[in-house]
Amino acid sequence: MEQLNLPSYPVRTRVDNGTKTILDVLRGKFVTLTPEEWVRQHFVHYLMDFKRYPATLLANEIQLSVGSKKLRCDTILYSKELKPRMIVEYKSPSIAISKKVFDQITAYNLLLHVDYLVVTNGITHYCCRMDYTNQKYLFLKEIPDYENL
Repeated sequence: MEQLNLPSYPVRTRVDNGTKTILDVLRGKFVTLTPEEWVRQHFVHYLMDFKRYPATLLANEIQLSVGSKKLRCDTILYSKELKPRMIVEYKSPSIAISKKVFDQITAYNLLLHVDYLVVTNGITHYCCRMDYTNQKYLFLKEIPDYENL
């Protein structure tokens, strides 16, 4: 897998029925190892190990419904009251972060109304604080530590 702009961690992989898998610590199971999953697992460990985000407040692959349409958030950070606070969208390292990616995460946020949006391809990371009063993103220089949210 590709080298990322994220700290390494003790990755646990295995082969299941001929498919390479990686341990998702939040879901507690091995999942298919794709380039996007490689980014997700590294970023989740970065949030927990370096930014001190509690694992108990993070969740991967959260399904949302808009009428009959099903959407899937890559990762959500919840408050202690279990209100969504942050959405994280992952892309493969080969996919550039574009307006289309922000449009995708914004669609999720129409349902969740979170304080922060994060988009990463493992190489480039963007974090925005939502300014609902002025209806815009406020780009931050870095991902905030959990205690600074």
